[in-house]
Amino acid sequence: MNEQAPENSIHNEPPVPAIPDYELLRPIGEGGFGRVWLATNRITGHLRAVKVIPLQGPAGTGAAGREIMSITRLEASMRSQAANLLHIHHVGKTDTYLFYVMDLADDVTGCPPSNDPDYLPATLKNRLARAPLTPETCLVYARQLVTALASLHSTGMVHRDVKPSNCLFIDGELKLADFGLLTQSHTLVSQMGTHGYMPPDGRMNMRADVYAAGLVIYEMVTGLPADSFPHLGKQAGHIAANPMLRQLIRLTLEACQGDPQERPEDADQLLSELNCIGEVCESPVPGHRKRVLFAAVSLAIVLIGIITSILWVPRANKRINFITEAPFFEATITLDGQRLETPDGTPYTTPCTIAHLKSGVHHVIFKHPQKGDLDLGYVDFAKTRQIIGRWPSESPP
Repeated sequence: MNEQAPENSIHNEPPVPAIPDYELLRPIGEGGFGRVWLATNRITGHLRAVKVIPLQGPAGTGAAGREIMSITRLEASMRSQAANLLHIHHVGKTDTYLFYVMDLADDVTGCPPSNDPDYLPATLKNRLARAPLTPETCLVYARQLVTALASLHSTGMVHRDVKPSNCLFIDGELKLADFGLLTQSHTLVSQMGTHGYMPPDGRMNMRADVYAAGLVIYEMVTGLPADSFPHLGKQAGHIAANPMLRQLIRLTLEACQGDPQERPEDADQLLSELNCIGEVCESPVPGHRKRVLFAAVSLAIVLIGIITSILWVPRANKRINFITEAPFFEATITLDGQRLETPDGTPYTTPCTIAHLKSGVHHVIFKHPQKGDLDLGYVDFAKTRQIIGRWPSESPP
């Protein structure tokens, strides 16, 4: 569900839809091809959210049919109300609209929902826009989000539209919403989703949901938009000083691997790793997962970069991950005597992934404002995808 829609305009807006038993008060968001309304039940007076999808118009019956199919799959697969999935109370149809009735999100201030003109739904996107989250809150919300995904994945379904605006808060608890793109996971799933949260390989399966969830957790930890991944920005020092945040960032790096085979295969695996943050896992863990968990709890954690797939990159060029060990993030990179910069002239800083670098041997130097230069010598990019710089921790700044 996206953010609050503008107020109705007499000249630009269509008439308020007529929905049985509900009075639609005003639009509060958009989702897929439909609009979400603040509504009151005419019988009980209870406030609800009602999503309305036109049966006519540019989207035609296709959008409504997709929503019906998605909700039907959800009801058929979920034997009981799943934790952290938004509850749908009723699905109905008139001559002109498909509609369904849902729980109404809290106010973004944390107060209960109301018909107050200042009411703004508490989405994760709105929460992040107001103030940074504490480390403990990041972990709680991350677990609630991935719990919701694990419920879907356990039935063979994928969400395909995981993002902060589709994470609502009901009684203070995060609920995953907007099931318009919900489908069964298989190899022929169409590439539908929100640009910026779809993985580079374009395979919209369970691993794609894991990728999107990783980006959402990254946004919670850093306060930066998803397209800034994996930069840490002004939060780098704060993250370096907090073991919980370092572990969460390490998890996002694994979840957002460019190669889908390097990500957890589903949300249940991701949840297992989340549940081990700050705790000792007693259950046996397969080989490479055990290494991941060891890295996550180590106070000397290295931010392992994203090993991006190069299948879509010309053979003569490479994607290289440049990483510096905590707490010395935000180092610039000099390659063969020239500082690497973005097209707008902004210097790349660690951790980052840089595409279209020429294969061959290159002289690499990291430059950190406190630690100075770290000369890594000559590196063969034909054999290396990841360059990690480690300044001796005992050296004075």
